[in-house]
Amino acid sequence: MGKMDKNYRYIDLFCGIGGFHQALSSLGHECVFASDIDKKCRETYEINYGIKPEGDITQIDEKDVPNHDIICAGFPCQSFSKSGNRKGINDPRGTLFFDILRIAKHHQPKYLILENVRNLAGHDQGKTWQTIYKNLVDIGYSVKEEPIIFSPHYLGIPQNRERVFILCQRKDMGEVPGFNFDYSKKVPCSIDDILSKDKEIANLGDYQLTKDQINLIDYWNEFIQNIKKPLPGFPIWANRLKELDPKEDIESLAKWERTFIIKNNALYKDNKTFIDKWLKKSGKVTLFSGSKAMFEWQAGQLENPDVWNTIMHFRPSGIRVKNPTYFPALVAITQTSIVGKLKRFITPREGARLQSLSEEFILHEKDNVSYKQLGNAVNVQVVKMFADFLINNEDFSHQEYNLTINQDSEDQIPLFT
Repeated sequence: MGKMDKNYRYIDLFCGIGGFHQALSSLGHECVFASDIDKKCRETYEINYGIKPEGDITQIDEKDVPNHDIICAGFPCQSFSKSGNRKGINDPRGTLFFDILRIAKHHQPKYLILENVRNLAGHDQGKTWQTIYKNLVDIGYSVKEEPIIFSPHYLGIPQNRERVFILCQRKDMGEVPGFNFDYSKKVPCSIDDILSKDKEIANLGDYQLTKDQINLIDYWNEFIQNIKKPLPGFPIWANRLKELDPKEDIESLAKWERTFIIKNNALYKDNKTFIDKWLKKSGKVTLFSGSKAMFEWQAGQLENPDVWNTIMHFRPSGIRVKNPTYFPALVAITQTSIVGKLKRFITPREGARLQSLSEEFILHEKDNVSYKQLGNAVNVQVVKMFADFLINNEDFSHQEYNLTINQDSEDQIPLFT
């Protein structure tokens, strides 16, 4: 995928570390303004792109924003995210969408490319999306009645990160085209495409599992390998692997909690002899308490299950285990993926590859900051695809995809042959 024939000026709102910037600039467009409230993101952005972003967009007059042809904005998602309070438009962070509107209304750029979490599409029974849609139409833009939901893994990038994309074109330029992507076409994903060799990782020990973490995972591996099939798809709570207490009023609990308690009790009854012996050894497992005494097997029904052949997360809800086909979405909170076969966490550089950032991208010097910034970022290759579609009106229903990640190539992930 080469540069576009048209060269436009764009602004990068809620710019983060510049996923939109890397996508649009690689296509020949010029960034004339960027803004983000997060100081550390602004620092990372400036180091990488030589542009110093402005701060809080709510404090910037739209008249002071340079003229531009494209607005890019991955506006803050906490208001719509399942991990947030989900107040949406009624939340102060949700109203930041209206800062996009006031800038678009004043400057009337040709295009808007907006991104948000998947939950935006159905938030508040669809009322939030309808508010966004109506306001964009009212200020003069053609927008499809349903937002696009897309993930990098549809392109062969090994991250399942479904996000809402809102593509807008000024009405006087005609109707925004329909996005005819063949979602049924399965593009192979491989986590190996983004993994570094251990010898290439500086300070490898910082990412390797500790002895206590390995013992904990071994302990749960023993559990999953010895219980009867089928393997449980519900959360396993070690403190509920026991007989029900007749004095406990579980009927007063929330339905979801009551359901999980009953399922854990049934699992215990079916595997009582093994589980009793297994639980007796728990005192020798240092980390076996709290959320680490909870476990979610989400790797399907396997004849010979092995936790060390999966991707894992230490989550507040327990240790979650998934098939190693692609990584779960990077998130801004500390839930870094563990590659079972390597017995280590992914590195920030590997996280950057999951977001299709170039190998030359300079990460923040502190890993915890990098993980957060990458979790909030937008995938570069996905944005490049949508920019090409919107501006050049490419018909993706007829494209043949040939997506490979080549860490040594200048164009890291060629989109099309």
